[in-house]
Amino acid sequence: MHLTGKIAAFLIAVILILSAFSSMLSPYAPEKIDLDSLKQAPSPEHPFGTDNKGRDILSRVLYGGRISISIAIIAAFISMGIGLLAGLCAGYFGGKTDTAIMAIVDLILSFPSLLLAIGVSIIFPPGIYTVMTAIAFVGWASFARLIRGHVLTLKDEAYIEAAKAIGCNKARILFVHLMPQCLPIAMVMAGIKLGGYVLTEASLSFLGLGAQPPMATWGSMVSMNRAYIASEPWMVLFPGLAIAVTSLCFNLLGDALRDKYGFKIKN
Repeated sequence: MHLTGKIAAFLIAVILILSAFSSMLSPYAPEKIDLDSLKQAPSPEHPFGTDNKGRDILSRVLYGGRISISIAIIAAFISMGIGLLAGLCAGYFGGKTDTAIMAIVDLILSFPSLLLAIGVSIIFPPGIYTVMTAIAFVGWASFARLIRGHVLTLKDEAYIEAAKAIGCNKARILFVHLMPQCLPIAMVMAGIKLGGYVLTEASLSFLGLGAQPPMATWGSMVSMNRAYIASEPWMVLFPGLAIAVTSLCFNLLGDALRDKYGFKIKN
């Protein structure tokens, strides 16, 4: 892995550790309202300042990272699981199965991903699980298309023919012989997609479709404090930087993994 990928991996590790141990590292409770500390600029007492309710922004950014990144990672694994299964079935069985699955994939990919995620989100009550569902619903299709193409190149290999010759059933061929060959490329694609999932989660939370107040997420923090961007810019600056840096690092790490393993994956 080249230097950029190593730096991105290090920064992601730091962000994950800070988010995971936010309850220990946060100087204040993220939902604690302090009317004596309204809209305070960054200071030694409040390194990231406070918001319009006196809540410590550093604490809220740390706690918000745990929620925002968890949603993105869980949604990525759900997308990968559904896409992996659909791609395996489409590529291996072919025929009507392939046609039906790829028709659904093409339909989903024909819509702008964020617009489709918003459409899914408004069907269900706002919340964390709604955001996960929306991201996974939009994201699995690209996994399925990629895995299908990979399976098409593998199913005529000699070891697959040998497995058929010794009487292996289709389920064994799919899950024992083909899936292990597809998992690495699926994992790399998940790494590439994580940056976009962080942005999607932030966008949905910004629109009020994600975690509801007083729960902190990076997108909701930007949304709630956007009216103060001119007078108290730190309220928006720090959660916005958290979104940008995390998304960028995931993208750089995914690109580095793609280059290392030689996979031809488009972001």
